[in-house]
Amino acid sequence: MKHARIVLDGITHEATERDGQLLLESGPHKGRLVAPDAVTWLPPLSATPRPRTIFALGLNYADHAKELAFKAPEEPLVFLKSESTLTGHRSVTRRPADVQFMHYECELTVVVGRTARKVRRDDAYDFIAGYTVANDYAIRDYLENWYRPNLRVKNRDACTPLGPWRVDAADIANPMALALQTTVNGRVTQSGNTQGMIFDVPFLIEYFSSFMTLQPGDLILTGTPDGVVDCLPGDVIVTEIDGVGALMNTIEQGPA
Repeated sequence: MKHARIVLDGITHEATERDGQLLLESGPHKGRLVAPDAVTWLPPLSATPRPRTIFALGLNYADHAKELAFKAPEEPLVFLKSESTLTGHRSVTRRPADVQFMHYECELTVVVGRTARKVRRDDAYDFIAGYTVANDYAIRDYLENWYRPNLRVKNRDACTPLGPWRVDAADIANPMALALQTTVNGRVTQSGNTQGMIFDVPFLIEYFSSFMTLQPGDLILTGTPDGVVDCLPGDVIVTEIDGVGALMNTIEQGPA
């Protein structure tokens, strides 16, 4: 099942996908079908539990590491993100006026479903509630290096669109064999497959839970393949993962 969280008439609703429309599952309009373009989309996460920790992987695809002239990492390169970075489908992300290079990153995102501590790789999928799509924009101008992205690179407000759907884990037969694609103004600029991850989803669940407790609602952004390009004000970016969804976002000029 595909789950969404939207705002209609100033009221936040949980919703599910029904024949291309949104079936409202909560609120005063429960049971009503509405068109996707009639609502404001929020990140598709339940109000409770909200994401406590947002993990993001750097250089987790060998082709992307090669694209950036970096050696593939021998253990996960991880940084943390704030919940304020998240925004919804069809939202706007601002490009600071003083930057020269800002690019998208299409990423399969894991939504943790159960408290996880010292999970074995073979049991990892039992701890996943579902999957969604993230577009984790990066601003190269502010980058110290690819192994250590500073806060201004990855933690600006609304720099990480998420959605449109949260798809139940049971509906994704093999998350490690999903095609990814990004278009800029309708032109395909990135194409890859989750098979290209250096550290796959079960490994990451085992790795993180080996030294810290994962909580329901935590997110793991699993990295992006090669093919990133500069995004300019007015560009419409669609990051899509087969079976999970197509996430649309527009770039707007912002202050420095």
